[in-house]
Amino acid sequence: MTMEFDNNQPIYLQIMNHMKRQIIVGKLKPGDKIDSVRELAAELQINPNTIQRTFQELEREGIVETRRGLGRYVTSEESTIMSIKKEMAGELLDRFVIGMRELGFESKDIITIVSEAVSEKDKKGSE
Repeated sequence: MTMEFDNNQPIYLQIMNHMKRQIIVGKLKPGDKIDSVRELAAELQINPNTIQRTFQELEREGIVETRRGLGRYVTSEESTIMSIKKEMAGELLDRFVIGMRELGFESKDIITIVSEAVSEKDKKGSE
């Protein structure tokens, strides 16, 4: 895993979001074993305590589970993974809508623009 960190957000949150994305897109599958704290810390060249905090938060959210003596694994709960996906989609939409409103667009205009963009992508995808 390689990452470039943004100084405006805590590193553990950036790693959490990266891991969530990997789960959502299927690079990390339900039940997959996750690298150890030491392995990830060495790979990302960051303090192991940062990785430990990341794992604690992921466990608290039910995304990762620890199996004593075996390590950490991605949850097998499809509903948890789907709720992460919906949460991240909601965050993307919020940023998009806020940005569009800042540009002066009204709700109906935003809906039209999105609808046209989706239709255009569908056309290109079926060619």
